[in-house]
Order: sequence, then C-alpha cells, then structure tokens
Amino acid sequence: MKIAIGNDHAATDLKMEIAEYVKSLGHEVINFGTDGHESCDYPAYGEKVGRAVAAGEADCGILICGTGVGISLAANKVKGVRCGVCSDTTTAHLIKEHNNANIIAFGARIVGSEKAKDIVKAYLEAEFMGGRHQSRVDMIGEIEQSQR
Repeated sequence: MKIAIGNDHAATDLKMEIAEYVKSLGHEVINFGTDGHESCDYPAYGEKVGRAVAAGEADCGILICGTGVGISLAANKVKGVRCGVCSDTTTAHLIKEHNNANIIAFGARIVGSEKAKDIVKAYLEAEFMGGRHQSRVDMIGEIEQSQR
C-alpha cells in the first residue's frame, strides 16, 4: 500500500520512526510532513495528506501532531476524508472496520512510539466490514455533500 504521512514540528521524531516502521511492514511511504523542529502550521500538513488520499495518490494516511486533534480537523475538511484520532488499538481497528476511515491521527505528546506502532498496525490490518456500517458511512458522505 501507499501510505501518506504528515506531521508538524511536535511530531517530527515520531513521524520518522513511524515511517520506518511502516516501510518495514512492506508499505510505501509518501512524506508530506515537516522534517524539521521549527514551529509550523499543522493544518497545511493535514490538508496535504487529506488531498493525496482523496485523490487516490495514497491508499490511506497517517497524521501526527501534538495531540492528533488539530491535524485531523484540517484533514477532515477535505472532501472524501474520514479521519479519526486514535490513542489505542481498539479505536484504531474500529474506525477502519466500522467507519471506513481512510486516515488515522494520533498525538506525539499523547502516545509513545511503541503504542503508536501498535495503533498503526491495528489500523493497517483492519478491513472495513461493510453491511450495516456502509449505510452509516453513506450518511456521512451525504452530510458532506450537502455542505459543499
């Protein structure tokens, strides 16, 4: 899979570690984040990953900022993106299984690197269940369409 990854300055070190981990799982990583530690604006990186996933340039995305919240809010403004913040593996696999999330986010100030790897693995190994969940995902899409 091609996986887009993005981050702000608070998450540079964790992004680099997660990118290497994702590569070790056999996936391609497209880096849309900063590689520096100077203060920068997380919305720009959330949007870049969101646009890449929505356009099909990447199969899914991983976003990391201080908490995961701000960068996920930015990504969710991109039409076609369903991004959720995950601080545990249960949420990580359920947002794929139930919500067909195409991007996950987490906070470098919230989870450590080993927990982040577990979250990423749980998300990447999960599959959308469809069925009753599809109609709910469709409802989300309808809300999105009505706002644009």
